[in-house]
Amino acid sequence: MAYLGLEARAVEVQCQLVPGLPNFIVVGLADKAVAESKERVRNAIAAIGLALPPKRITVNLSPADLPKEGSHYDLPIALALLGAMGVIDAETLSGYVVVGELGLDGRVAPTPGVLLAALHAGERDMGLVCPAAQGAEAAWAGHIEVIGAPDLLGLLNHFKGTAALSPPKPGYVLPPVRGADLKQVKGQETAKRALEIAAAGGHNLLMIGPPGAGKSLMASCLPGILPDLDPAEALEVSMVSSVAGMLEGGRISRARPFRAPHHSASMAALVGGGLKVKPGEVSLAHLGVLFLDELPEFQRAVLDSLRQPLETGTVSVARANAHVTFPARVQLVAAMNPCRCGHLGDASLACARAPRCAADYQAKVSGPLLDRIDLHVEVNAVTAADLVLPPPSEGSAEVAARVSAARAIQTVRYADTPTRTNAEVDGEMLEDVAGPDDAGRQLLAQAAAAMKLSARGYTRVLRVARTVADLAGVEEVGRVHVAEALSYRRRTPVN
Repeated sequence: MAYLGLEARAVEVQCQLVPGLPNFIVVGLADKAVAESKERVRNAIAAIGLALPPKRITVNLSPADLPKEGSHYDLPIALALLGAMGVIDAETLSGYVVVGELGLDGRVAPTPGVLLAALHAGERDMGLVCPAAQGAEAAWAGHIEVIGAPDLLGLLNHFKGTAALSPPKPGYVLPPVRGADLKQVKGQETAKRALEIAAAGGHNLLMIGPPGAGKSLMASCLPGILPDLDPAEALEVSMVSSVAGMLEGGRISRARPFRAPHHSASMAALVGGGLKVKPGEVSLAHLGVLFLDELPEFQRAVLDSLRQPLETGTVSVARANAHVTFPARVQLVAAMNPCRCGHLGDASLACARAPRCAADYQAKVSGPLLDRIDLHVEVNAVTAADLVLPPPSEGSAEVAARVSAARAIQTVRYADTPTRTNAEVDGEMLEDVAGPDDAGRQLLAQAAAAMKLSARGYTRVLRVARTVADLAGVEEVGRVHVAEALSYRRRTPVN
């Protein structure tokens, strides 16, 4: 198997033994890890008491023009070689997709992407041979034959019928980790309302406020109010984790991903790439939350690389030898201070350069990126009076119930479309489902002219208004819903 993003491409492993000087050659545009497999295969075969014949051994990975990367070619190369030696029936192997890395003692070690290989095998009505440690992961693919091989000798005995390997069972579903509770947040009613709207519609959110106001705490509460992944979404998220080698023990979670990379993250770490292209944080957060704390501290080029994924829901990594596409349908939640010192508006704490320092600091985040954020909310400093108040009566459980009800409305509304949430709806469908009444349309037209909203900003106001109406259980978007959506648009930059 060759992996290009979440696409698995079949690779046929051919082996031929011909008279000549003893040699072992692997051809077919193989990288260093694949080229080194001949040494692992040689020692693994020696570990089970066999020796390579004194002939010229050629292994071809077809198609030859497709780049081959990774150590998961070890096991198929070993089986193809054993088939050419007559140790195992080559016709039997033709009905299986095989992946796995070999140790020098013949053990089969885990490799990334087994779930993708299992799904690909199921599409082609073939079985799968994989490491025993990843059998539970492969079993999630459905009704296909999965052989979990602990070592090369055990696999040979299975095919010969002397000691059958037990079929693996799917791994268990991890219980969701909810994180912080909204009852821990004192005050900040406006910000909590924005957080609820963001969760209900899958909207992007930016919180701006001084240090210690509770921005990071509220972001950590988001997993506790988001609905669980449905089975199809859980499998989609697990495919990304499988390619990244993060699906341990076949354990699948129904909780939505929550990724919070440090602001020193590189562009490859955030959107994917590297020498061997791997999914970045924006893909690992697919169908979940990407939280960027201290937003202006990220490199500007890194932040701007998120503009295309936030708009399309995918990220394309272009390389000279391949173009790889990963899913990246994320909900961006960001937090930032209003200026470098963080105390803009407080004359007793602000620096001497205020308000100019705020303009310079906020300018680190480009306008086009800010335009892609649906909800902008100012988080005020928490006062001593707020801190001594008792915990709020309403916590994450109550908010999660309203979010779940709003998401259920959207699930029914978009049942026959690829759209999942209000944040994704576009085009004619947006006008059909979010078109406001006459009063709301008039207010939106006036605000669009006064606030100089872009076409994208206009669209995102409609999406947020639709979510506000869903939370209220109202079918038609009215003036009050449009007004609340407009209140969360980006404020005028500091001069």
